[in-house]
Amino acid sequence: MSEKSKTILIGCIADDFTGATDLANNLVRAGMRVVQTIGIPSQPVSAEVDAVVVALKSRTISPAEAVRQSLDALRWLQEQGARQIYFKYCSTFDSLFSGETRGNIGPVTEALMQALDCDFTIATPAFPDNQRSVFKGHLFVGDRLLNESGMQNHPLTPMTDPDLVRVMQQQCAGKVGLIDYAVVSRGPDAVRERMRQLQAEGVSVAIVDAVTNDDLLRLGPALAELALVTAGSGVAIALPANFGLSPSLRASALPAAAGLRAIVSGSCSLATNRQVTDFIERGGKAWALDPLRIAAGDDVVSDVLQWAGPLLPSGPVLVYSTAQSVDVKSVQARLGVEEAGAMVESALAAIARGLVEQGVRQLIVAGGETSGACVQALHIAQMQIGAQIDPGVPWCHAATPDAPEGGLHIALKSGNFGGDDFFTRAFEVLA
Repeated sequence: MSEKSKTILIGCIADDFTGATDLANNLVRAGMRVVQTIGIPSQPVSAEVDAVVVALKSRTISPAEAVRQSLDALRWLQEQGARQIYFKYCSTFDSLFSGETRGNIGPVTEALMQALDCDFTIATPAFPDNQRSVFKGHLFVGDRLLNESGMQNHPLTPMTDPDLVRVMQQQCAGKVGLIDYAVVSRGPDAVRERMRQLQAEGVSVAIVDAVTNDDLLRLGPALAELALVTAGSGVAIALPANFGLSPSLRASALPAAAGLRAIVSGSCSLATNRQVTDFIERGGKAWALDPLRIAAGDDVVSDVLQWAGPLLPSGPVLVYSTAQSVDVKSVQARLGVEEAGAMVESALAAIARGLVEQGVRQLIVAGGETSGACVQALHIAQMQIGAQIDPGVPWCHAATPDAPEGGLHIALKSGNFGGDDFFTRAFEVLA
């Protein structure tokens, strides 16, 4: 194994692809050189980096399979000499919830703890830059509790309980506790003392309050000695300083951008619905996928690519399956939830690959499941993380056989992230 592969300070495991870039973005902002891998690599990362984020697609699979994949990722990261492990989940704390399955976050956390032989860790999805805050153990999106934010209507991972202690306890065998805002506000020493108290009480996982970035920065030093940190991406802004690193433009440098531009959107979140509307109202060229046409066997992929070809030289085009929740549920009722999702993802992934074959070299993909399908269709193995577009969403650069000369600039946007004008403004960042 090369010496370069021994330089990893933080080894990260993310449960979806957009969440992985979200985490990588915050590490880069705080001064780390970061590579994101798509799935578990078969070889050591050759680039000299400070952190590696292994992107899995485990957010909506069974807990047993999520645990298996996460442990495989852990073993690879340990082989690279990672000094601290970071398990990253969504800032809305959601994962598979179906029947007796209470979610993946707890089972994966406890499996990683057992493998690392650690008896305590923290959990917080707080990400103030994207209006995710935790107070008294309750998760807020903006000024609304999680279960009033629209997440209660998520087609795959609905969240109806904002009490994270209760949610996590339902998923964990061990005891779950709370480090509340009064403790965090007093700084790292108070957090360390509270962690010791909780451990003495038999608590193995503690939800942590955080309302502002200052809270996360106060929390960071207290986490320096933990073998495992579990969180959304917010805590990442505070961890590089534990290794003596500080923000640097060098960490986010990417090759110069060129080529045609396109957007592929599969997210049905409220934020992405607004972004689609904004793009169209600005005069952007857009094609709305009809899942029922796909289900009927129409060659929708070819139709879209024929439509896009003559338009691409004039500016970015948008292909979207984004829709309001009532329309999504109507389609799911006719086709089945899993069948409808898989069918649309497959079509969008084929379209993304076709667009790149037509010369697109700047590609935005919106939605976690859609991003996973697209990067796999493009045979992307790893991505270099660049500058932030909006909180949680960076531009990345990747090699792909479909863009053999110069590679591809790609942004993987979580459905809930980004301002209304994201689809327009994102390309300006690369200009």
